[in-house]
Amino acid sequence: MVDSFLGQAEEGNKTALLKLQLIGHYIMGGDFSITDLSHEMNLSVPTVTKLVSELIEDGFVHDFGKQGTAGGRRPNIYGLNPYAGYFVGVEIRTDSVVLAVVNFKGQLLADTTVDFLMDNDPHSLDRLCDIIRGFIDGHKIPHDKVLAVGVNISGRVNSQTGYSYSYFFVEEQPLTVLLGERLGCTVYIENDTRAATYGEYMYGDAHSEKTMLYINASWGLGLGMILDGKVFYGKSGFSGEFGHFPLLDNEIICRCGKRGCLETGASGSALHRLFLEKLRSGSVSMLSEKFNKGEEITLKDILDAVLKEDVLAIEILESVGHTLGKAIAGLINMFNPEMIVIGGLLSVAGESLMLPVRTAVNKYSLMLVYKDTQIKLSTLGERAGVIGACLLARSKALGFY
Repeated sequence: MVDSFLGQAEEGNKTALLKLQLIGHYIMGGDFSITDLSHEMNLSVPTVTKLVSELIEDGFVHDFGKQGTAGGRRPNIYGLNPYAGYFVGVEIRTDSVVLAVVNFKGQLLADTTVDFLMDNDPHSLDRLCDIIRGFIDGHKIPHDKVLAVGVNISGRVNSQTGYSYSYFFVEEQPLTVLLGERLGCTVYIENDTRAATYGEYMYGDAHSEKTMLYINASWGLGLGMILDGKVFYGKSGFSGEFGHFPLLDNEIICRCGKRGCLETGASGSALHRLFLEKLRSGSVSMLSEKFNKGEEITLKDILDAVLKEDVLAIEILESVGHTLGKAIAGLINMFNPEMIVIGGLLSVAGESLMLPVRTAVNKYSLMLVYKDTQIKLSTLGERAGVIGACLLARSKALGFY
């Protein structure tokens, strides 16, 4: 039914285009009365009434009944039908896969994390699809009601062509086709940072903003951009390589092979490297005993030490935060955003990260520009990406991207 509806819109059918526009208003604005929706769309009440009635018959819109008002007659409220279909989100991480599902209305129904190691072995792709099918079956979602699956992958991803250049790059077939054939439904792929950006935009504190930047401060450093209310992809779909901005004069070779990338001084990998360098030089930390025993010290160990007020860990994080804040100041001067959201693994450090970031932003940004920008920590945390995968799958399936 969705494909038929979109086909009519693509052919220029005026009614189908108006219905699509109406669905877009429900996605971004929530539920509406007929009168409010007619104002939003600048259409007459009879026209909107007809469109809503047809969408109810199609199964896309639901009448939620009357809602109380301050006075006068109570209007009927209409919104997206939660049961029209479902969208599954999948986020592939280093050693796990996170899955979630939302209904047609965009409400999160369930999410879970499963241990999984992704590599370029073809059997790995089969195992991933088994996990996705198991998740769908486990939550008793009819397969014919799954309208699309969105898959997040780190690194360079072209969501328009369906190719991932990090995993399973096969020139003959895009990854979306390889996954779609196995799952029997439409599949979209997305860069993990852009998906998290959309998740924060739709579910977090930035929903009313037209210009929002999302900083994914994890092992690497990514940037997602909402410009004029839309996810910005760039010409080839590779926008947001914030970590590889050549800002630093440290001659450290980045994982991309270049020198002086921002990521080498303002990321989880930078925090990890600098912390171990300090331990090797004799600095003392609550992790010193573990280090001296030759045991592995992970980024999570260091962040836990920050939360336990370890002086060395906080000192290194302040340095990383200052470098990140200096780079964010440059973004503020360029984009003049309404909001910047900082997420990813480093965001668990809370104010220990935000204080040096804000100090550097205040020092290096133009005050006239900076005064209108809010800088916040992610409210969704590690769920931002998988929620964004679900909601982007919905938007793409409905033709909004």
